[in-house]
Amino acid sequence: MKVKLITGRSLQQGVGKETGKFSIEYFNNVAICELDPSDMETLNISPGENVVVKTKFGEVILKAVKSMQAPHKGVIFIPYGPWANLVTDPETHGSGMPNFKGIEAEVSPAKEEKILTLKEVLEKISGGK
Repeated sequence: MKVKLITGRSLQQGVGKETGKFSIEYFNNVAICELDPSDMETLNISPGENVVVKTKFGEVILKAVKSMQAPHKGVIFIPYGPWANLVTDPETHGSGMPNFKGIEAEVSPAKEEKILTLKEVLEKISGGK
């Protein structure tokens, strides 16, 4: 399903960050993709199942979460963090800040796929160095 990707801060992301970026709380609050409930139904995805989000910049497996901000059919949200960085444009256009909003993306079920840990994401970003 084609969607618009929005990334940003969330209260839960901030709480998770305070407990440490390698904590399970941070992982549970940031390695997620919030979807409109009607989009979840269309994709036959239940909360807690995994989805793959693909953009022209990369792809990432995340846990599907039913958005509390609905309705916003066709829009997904990923909290700021290393998982969001895998699918956002690294170009800053001279501003020092990448574009985190309105990114063309595709989301689909990935029920059997594994969500990368923070260590695995960092290794992927650095090329294993």
